[in-house]
Amino acid sequence: AMSKSAVKISSDLLSNPLCEQEPSFLEMVTAFDTAMKRMDSFNQEKISIIQTIIIRGSTLSSSVFPSLNMAVKRREQTLQDYKRLQSKVEKYEEKERTGPVLAKLHQ
Repeated sequence: AMSKSAVKISSDLLSNPLCEQEPSFLEMVTAFDTAMKRMDSFNQEKISIIQTIIIRGSTLSSSVFPSLNMAVKRREQTLQDYKRLQSKVEKYEEKERTGPVLAKLHQ
């Protein structure tokens, strides 16, 4: 977004009437505009390469390391079980402290 804004600023400067009056200013603004357009195209290439690497890397790691995927799934399942049991504990802690409730809470 920043490089797009810089390109917009440089093109706006080029359309400024002051560029017609001052040739030295026109030369500087033209150089600035060229630099901003190059920077924007470089940033777009960089973004494209980074996205390709990340997508390719994630698909490669999922096929090369299936045990990693299984570990992530087991962790998610364990986390869900923990949250479910934690809510049960909180429910029993809110209830009146009687024998059966204390036994279930301890369990």
